[in-house]
Amino acid sequence: MIGLIGKKAGMTQVFDSEGKLTPVTVIKVEPNVVVANRTVESDGYSAVVLGAVEMKSSHVSKPYAGQFKDDTTPKKHVMELRDFERECNVGDSFGVELLEEFSFVDVIGTSKGKGFQGVMKRHNFSGGRATHGSKFHRVGGSTGMAAYPSKVIKGTKMAGRMGGERKTIQNLEVVKVDAEKKVVLVKGAVPGTKDSVVLVRKAKKK
Repeated sequence: MIGLIGKKAGMTQVFDSEGKLTPVTVIKVEPNVVVANRTVESDGYSAVVLGAVEMKSSHVSKPYAGQFKDDTTPKKHVMELRDFERECNVGDSFGVELLEEFSFVDVIGTSKGKGFQGVMKRHNFSGGRATHGSKFHRVGGSTGMAAYPSKVIKGTKMAGRMGGERKTIQNLEVVKVDAEKKVVLVKGAVPGTKDSVVLVRKAKKK
């Protein structure tokens, strides 16, 4: 599975040769350095550990720095990718050029946290009547059962904490890869706030 660590820089729009407007998300991809290799013999599975964004030496603790070998320097963001489809050694670097051969990608990130929300915002409930005399507008309504089982079933959609979860948006079209500016433009929105860390990988289903 080929993928790179990037940072969501924001959204913009581009025009194609026919003048058609396409909203795109700009993902900044700094060089990803191979920090470690996981092998079947030593770890029981095959994977590559990638690191991105240099850290100041004053910000690195000794336990954290211990995972970086002599060929690498401490990185702020570290992720493990299983079954990496490229031959690589510790210290090798991959840039945004790695994504040029793909037409579609999956983007993994943490969605925006929205705090405690009601059922209408969180689960798209329709709510009650808005007319005069009604006392049922935006509340969830009854959630309990009858005499049996006389309890609320686990998993019932109710008000609660919304957002702040790991999300994967699949099959996003790659509009442009700019190696000079180290950015990739993908069609549509991706999870997370501006400057949040995302993982861009080859689309699994396309």
